[in-house]
Amino acid sequence: MNGAKQIIKKELTRVFTDKKLVISLFVLPAVLIIGIYYFIGQMQTAMLNDIEKHVSTIHIQNVPDDFKDTLAALEFDADIRYLETGEDLSDIKEGILNGTTDLLVVFEEEFLNKVNNYKTGGVIPEVKTYYNNSEDYSNAARSNFVNTVLYEYQQKLLTERFGDINQLTVFHIDVDPQSSIIVDDEKAAGKVFGTLLPYLITFMLFQGAMSLGIDAITGEKERGTMASMLLTPLKRREIVVGKLISISILASLSAAVYAASMIFAMPIMLGGFSGEGMEGLALKFSAVQMAQLLILLIAMVYLYVAIVALASVLAKTVKEASAFVSPILIIVIVAGMATMFSGNEDKALSMYAIPVYGSALSIQNILTGELTAIQFGFTIGGTLLLAVILTMLITKAFNSEKVMFNA
Repeated sequence: MNGAKQIIKKELTRVFTDKKLVISLFVLPAVLIIGIYYFIGQMQTAMLNDIEKHVSTIHIQNVPDDFKDTLAALEFDADIRYLETGEDLSDIKEGILNGTTDLLVVFEEEFLNKVNNYKTGGVIPEVKTYYNNSEDYSNAARSNFVNTVLYEYQQKLLTERFGDINQLTVFHIDVDPQSSIIVDDEKAAGKVFGTLLPYLITFMLFQGAMSLGIDAITGEKERGTMASMLLTPLKRREIVVGKLISISILASLSAAVYAASMIFAMPIMLGGFSGEGMEGLALKFSAVQMAQLLILLIAMVYLYVAIVALASVLAKTVKEASAFVSPILIIVIVAGMATMFSGNEDKALSMYAIPVYGSALSIQNILTGELTAIQFGFTIGGTLLLAVILTMLITKAFNSEKVMFNA
């Protein structure tokens, strides 16, 4: 297979001696991904800080006499505006709709009298809160007011009615919820990454194979260099093997840069979304998991390169090859995204044998440490079977003068 080695050496030399290709394939993706994820995390953090610093504008109608005491005791930070009974609320509601007002709180008329005169089976007085759930400020104002002020006021009224309100409590549920959480941190991190990473890996591997494969085969056909290569003493089977291996190596390196960049940058982004605890999120693999992931990625790259190579060898121009591959890229994207919404139910073994989708499922299970040997076997078997069939078709196409010389 000296011919295949020559082809591999030629392709790798062509790429690694071209500074523009090196930057576009290996440097720029890492910079862009880390930069984008960092920017998203910073923007989310800034948004949360902005909501926290915002002073809410809250209008209250029919305020009970003792309610202001509760507000004063809590030192609730908001722009509180009191409304008279019967005052028109249409302008305030319009302000909530437009985002100029955050919250409208309306107590029933004679609220305290209704509370004090309540008897078993009577009508319980209501406090209405009007807010805009599509506005962050309004959502936050309502949540803070209900959970802080109205809850405290409710407890105050209950104390006045019953004295010791602990008599109304039969038992507590998790006074300190954090102390009762039983979780495998590595599996939890795997689930977080497993939602998005399998789709991104499948997409990036195919994208790398697509950008490299089309140029390495159809591009050479279009430039005429493929015809010159076919006229050399090299066997066409060796050319096929050399092309597939060299494209696979380059696609794998490009995808590895993407994956490493995402694994590094995703905790930064998630830290901005969560606000706490996510900054230390990290993936840890056992030796078996690393071996499984490596073998799986090699099989996936082989399949994707074979798919792109077959489309490229059948096309007469780079534009035509891109048109052939684009629908396949959509299928890969859909298959990868399907795992994001697959839920926690057990999948049939046959699902793991489906190329692309089965690979995404297996990556997801590797991240959570739940991949079984038989699932892994089905995934590798299904992926390699299709890849071998495609390789045979590529070899047959290379042996066709009509196909290779665009006759």
